[in-house]
Amino acid sequence: MEPIIVTEHLSKSYRGHILAVNRVSFEVYKGEIFGFLGPNGAGKSTTIHMLTTIIRPTGGKARVCGFEAIREPHLVRKNVGFVSQDIAVDEALTGRENLALQGRFYHLRTDVILHRVQELLALVDLTDRADHLVSTYSGGMRKRLDIAEGLIHRPSVLFLDEPTLGLDIQTRHRIWEYVKKLREEQGITIFLTTHYMDEADSLCDRIAIIDHGQIVALGPPGNLKECIGGDLLSIKLVPGRWDENALQRDIASLPGVEKVSPGPDGSFSLIVQKGESAAPGILAALGEMGLEIQSISLKRPSLDDVFLYFTGRELRDEGADNFHRTNIALRRARSQ
Repeated sequence: MEPIIVTEHLSKSYRGHILAVNRVSFEVYKGEIFGFLGPNGAGKSTTIHMLTTIIRPTGGKARVCGFEAIREPHLVRKNVGFVSQDIAVDEALTGRENLALQGRFYHLRTDVILHRVQELLALVDLTDRADHLVSTYSGGMRKRLDIAEGLIHRPSVLFLDEPTLGLDIQTRHRIWEYVKKLREEQGITIFLTTHYMDEADSLCDRIAIIDHGQIVALGPPGNLKECIGGDLLSIKLVPGRWDENALQRDIASLPGVEKVSPGPDGSFSLIVQKGESAAPGILAALGEMGLEIQSISLKRPSLDDVFLYFTGRELRDEGADNFHRTNIALRRARSQ
């Protein structure tokens, strides 16, 4: 397959000590939906901003649509579309006027603008609301219009930064449909960032898991789940007097157990081979150790489990406080 985006040791630091992206290398192939999955502050948006030439890397290289992001930013911008986390439509204009204005920003001819506006309104199901003020649109309609604006110049690559952030689940699924439609009907390569596991699993051909500015895993969702190497057995013990480290070692030595990770409040996550067959023996062994089981669950690996496996913590545990602390630090670094 032909790569349309190539990065080599791409890095971004602020004031030399806040390392937002740390030597990431990857390729995105023409026509695929590629996802960056990670918590807030992991480096997802910073990477997209470097690839779209919004910010300049402090190290490494990036080629987008055959052009060097550092040396040929104007050519990169002509060939990419970018839809940020914040909806960037003008509420004082109609949907049609927003799209026409975006077309003029790209210096498109008037006849071309008229044709593409009609085409894009139909693509995102806004034809019947085209001449209504955007102030009357719902959040989902505004996001669809925002995506349409990123397509007005027919880019080869569309970058979507957290495209469904803050939207309700029904609207999120509708946006997913439009993203798939763009790839299937327009042949556009799509690079999206998200911290929603179900979004990455549903949309992406390949996923890069990024944490603390580094890619810790990359591949198709199914392959990443297979990396875990077994079923997931979650056990919660009734509180008692036992040594967690010693118990972890004892559980790890049981037949069929590949890996044990302790969790909060007496819980343990086990990777086991042939979970349905192994679980009864594991439970019997724990009973012989004098331990009482409060709850147990067995499942196939999910992307949540993949993230925990590669990073040692759950993605949903990343709170808003960490997000705000990281953003404040980055804003201060940029301004000094």
